[in-house]
Parts: sequence; structure tokens; C-alpha cells
Amino acid sequence: MKNHIIFALIIFSILFIVPSASLSYFEKAFGPRGEVNAEVQTNEPVKKENEDAIIKSSNVDVEPDLIKVYNTDTNEVMVIDFEEYLKGVVASEMPAEFNLEALKAQAVTARTYLLYRIKKYPDGQPEHLDAPICTGIHCQAWTSKDDLIANHDEGWYEQYWGKIEESVNSTKGQILTYEGKVIEPLFHSTSGGRTENSEDVFVSAVPYLRSVESPYEGEAPKLHDSSKINVYDFISKIKSVYGNLDITPSNLKDKIVLGELSEGGKIKTLIIDNQEISGREIRSLFNLNSTNFSFIQTGNEIEIITTGYGHGVGMSQWGADGMADEGYNYKEILKHYYTDVEIVSVK
Repeated sequence: MKNHIIFALIIFSILFIVPSASLSYFEKAFGPRGEVNAEVQTNEPVKKENEDAIIKSSNVDVEPDLIKVYNTDTNEVMVIDFEEYLKGVVASEMPAEFNLEALKAQAVTARTYLLYRIKKYPDGQPEHLDAPICTGIHCQAWTSKDDLIANHDEGWYEQYWGKIEESVNSTKGQILTYEGKVIEPLFHSTSGGRTENSEDVFVSAVPYLRSVESPYEGEAPKLHDSSKINVYDFISKIKSVYGNLDITPSNLKDKIVLGELSEGGKIKTLIIDNQEISGREIRSLFNLNSTNFSFIQTGNEIEIITTGYGHGVGMSQWGADGMADEGYNYKEILKHYYTDVEIVSVK
């Protein structure tokens, strides 16, 4: 007999019934879901600053010809052509098999994010002082063309590099702004049906990073996942971080209860033996795909079920590809995932 912890039935109704109920509205606006089969990476910030995510300096300026990029593999600063750098980002952050319109959306977010960092950190970012941006997921992933060719199967370059170039070249100079200022366009792999408000994941409430529906993710490989852990190991791991809580295999159902859910349907807080713990902490502790999770206990085993992959803020990459497969262009995709933004061109 399975004992459902933290009101699993309630959580499952939120995770699966609410997104499907809201699908009718989204279908009226965007149509039915398409088909994709590619794997995708997650761009997950290690740490977000406490500052407002709208640049407070001047309005949109020009993009430079050359940029400084800190290479996290070599610990050296590289000087790279602005637009050529973007091709390495698009190829690293999104599979080239994705729909071209999704790749264009990724190109615009990459360009916007780069310009945002250049404007915010003209003298270098605190964690890599000699450059405003790095090649790791601390900023946005970048891989050189040579390494991309080496890391993929034979024929990848011939089949897909032209597509990567087109996604960047066809959107040249285009960026996202909110009230005339460059935004910080966060993105992730798979939202699980609805994206998150920024303040439910990071620190600040950002007006263009609002929770929106994202139901077109049916082919995402990590839309649903589960892992199992021995109940004693489960309890030991929690106690190793949060102290000697009064939790045992026999009382977990009563001792672990749901605290607060985010607008995106993910767990903001749990109450474990009267101690409030954030969903993000539990995600980190058990290395979960997202904070959209539930526990099911069967005897001495705990199954942890997750929906979605990544922090859930901003553009869902699988959601973007699903929209693109239905015929919606990159501008429609971007304006769906980033609230009240404009797409403008810089010289």
C-alpha cells in the first residue's frame, strides 16, 4: 500500500490537471502541439545578483564588433567577434535539430544576454574580472566551432552549421528590451507546463519574467522523471543538513507537508517536522531536475517524481521548439515567454 507524502494527490492535481485545463486558452492562441525529438541542455544560473534585472544605464546602444570572453576551460580571456560568439552559444545551448524559428529565438536571447552583461559589467564581472561574460553556465554556454565538430558525430557540421549561422545572421542586431532597456533573458530546458515568476526562484520580481503557460513540451526527454532512494538514506540526507529532526520511516507522511506552491505550480516550501525548507533547497539536496516534485513511499523505498527540467524562469526551450513546430515565428515565441517586451535592432 503506497503512502503518499506531502499530499501527493494534491500536488499531482496541480501539476497535471491545472496545465491541461489551461491548455484550451493556449490552443486558441497558438494551436496544437508539434513533434520534436532532440535532447536539450539547461542554462541554469549558479547565482543571481540581488540587483534589479533591468539595466539602469542609457537606452539601447550599439553592439561592439569584438568582445572579451573568459574561457572557463583555459582560464584565459579570449577576444571574439560578437556575432561569431553567438553561433557558438546557440549551438551549445540548443540542439541544431530544433526548428529554425526556435534557434532564432535562442539567438536573440543570446545576443540580448551578451549585450546585457557588457552594459552591466563594462570592466568585467566579479567572478571573472577581465571579461563581462564567460563560456560556462554561470553566464551562457559557448563552444568553439572546432570543439563542436569534434564533439558531434561525423556529418554534423555539414548538416547543421549552416542552420546555426542562419539563426544568428537572419536576426543580426535584434535584441529584447523592456521599457527601452536591455533585459536579462533567462531560459531553461522544460517548464513542465507553466514557467515561473522570477521572484519565486531568485530574489527580485522582474516585470518581463512572469509565469506563462507552456504546454507544448510533450516530447521533452525530461518532462517527467523519477528516482528511488532508500527511506533511511532519505532521512539521513535531510538530517545531515537540517539537524536531528523527528522524522522516521513510520511518520514521514505526517511530518512532511506541503507549504506553499508557486504560480507556476512548483514547490516553494515544505514543512518538515515544523521546519520550513524551500523547494530549491530540497531540489539541490537530492539533485532533482526541478522543484516540481512529489514523494511516494512504498515500504522502505521513496520514489521522487519530478516534472520539468531547470529553474523554470523565462523561455522554455522545448516549449519554444513546440511552438515553432506549429508555425509560430521566433518573435511570437519570444513575446510569449517574455512579458511586454519589444524586439528592436541595434547597429
